[in-house]
Amino acid sequence: MKMSAIGLVSTENMPYEDWLEYRKLGIGGSDASVVCGINRYKSPIELWLEKTGQLPYQEAGEAAYWGTQLEGLVRAEFTKRTGIEVECVSQILQSKEHPFMLANLDGICEHHEYGICGFEAKTASAYKAGEWDNAIPDEYQLQIQHYMAVTGYQGFYIAVLIGGNAFRWRFVERDEELITMLIELESAFWKHVQEITPPPLDGSNASAKFLAARFPDSVPKSQITLPDTAAELLAQYDEACEQLEVITEKRTEAENKLKQMLGEHEIGTAGSRIVTWKSVTQERLDSKTLKAEHPKLYQKYANKTSYRRFTIKAAV
Repeated sequence: MKMSAIGLVSTENMPYEDWLEYRKLGIGGSDASVVCGINRYKSPIELWLEKTGQLPYQEAGEAAYWGTQLEGLVRAEFTKRTGIEVECVSQILQSKEHPFMLANLDGICEHHEYGICGFEAKTASAYKAGEWDNAIPDEYQLQIQHYMAVTGYQGFYIAVLIGGNAFRWRFVERDEELITMLIELESAFWKHVQEITPPPLDGSNASAKFLAARFPDSVPKSQITLPDTAAELLAQYDEACEQLEVITEKRTEAENKLKQMLGEHEIGTAGSRIVTWKSVTQERLDSKTLKAEHPKLYQKYANKTSYRRFTIKAAV
């Protein structure tokens, strides 16, 4: 079977470390949802740090590991249920028109109407079964549309083993509008990678860590006049603080009433939920007493840390 994309490199017997290095050469299918800002586990700034070599790729977790191990089984079961043979693809593919777009396909196969199409194998927790009811999760929709942008295919099969005992598969047609959006967003993101300039920051922990590492220390007494756009951000900050205060109060109210219901009992049940209010004993070092009674010992083992405290207050 022939494909319209360029075969960048063979992945057959490729060491995992080398595969990670090739991932830095462009944006892959699993990166698409991150670039679009809908990934639940990674932010755009974190992906940018990975692509620019400032942050090592995270080790694959148990779910990702078993997903890879079970890929062949999902592929074989798909063929068994549909009669459609799937051919493995041992290459990293590269878009001819947009070289920064890469693809690692789990396979290719024939479709009675569209001809050659792609195949993607997935595994999912039983807790996520609802996400596969009459649809596929958004991040996988973006992944296979990204693959279609790279290959030029008109459709993609996706099969999933859910909870180890439920199998489903779907055929997804090419969505030109979605692909156009993907190319635009990924092109803008890749420009940030090439120019080593971070993408717009968001509210993720990764963005906060990036800023802490980028500007670890402040210049004492230095002062600037912030741009006009700061006023909008300050209003956003104030509104969020007000909302957080209301939400925190509601949460605390619910917590207090549940504690009242429990009384001296440690565990309570309500439908499928379990509520606990357990006694916990902890031993902590009394640093104040240690410093007062044994100052030299305190100085010997004290750790000095530095960080920048962020505050907003009214100008005098």
